[in-house]
Amino acid sequence: MPVQNHSLYAQTTEKTDIIDITPQVAAQVTESAIENGCVTLFIPGSTAALTTIEFESGVINDLKKAVDRMAPEDIYYEHNERWGDGNGYAHVRAAMIGPSLHIPVIEARMALGTWQQIVLIDFDNRPRERRILVQISGD
Repeated sequence: MPVQNHSLYAQTTEKTDIIDITPQVAAQVTESAIENGCVTLFIPGSTAALTTIEFESGVINDLKKAVDRMAPEDIYYEHNERWGDGNGYAHVRAAMIGPSLHIPVIEARMALGTWQQIVLIDFDNRPRERRILVQISGD
């Protein structure tokens, strides 16, 4: 089972950016020539996450509001005392959603649902260039 390693990059602004990376991942799967296998995505760092969602403005806004209710920005976080960077909420939010995804590849296509897209969510309070590691394996 050959393994191919790739990277994707995304520039973020601040707070809660939600970026659809499905087209870039799909292009790498196509270029890999893998017919059946899987693609694993991982984002290094502790203030960003990966998940799937229907990428439309209503759901995106609902997700942002839900995350804000679960880990509000304006409450006390011990992390902020230690480092003084004010992004304790970003670490908690990213931990709740998680840094990775594993998606089956069947007949050279990711097995995503009709309305399911892959998104990078950056919670940090400053702009960043995010690197997403993409590992494709199969035959």
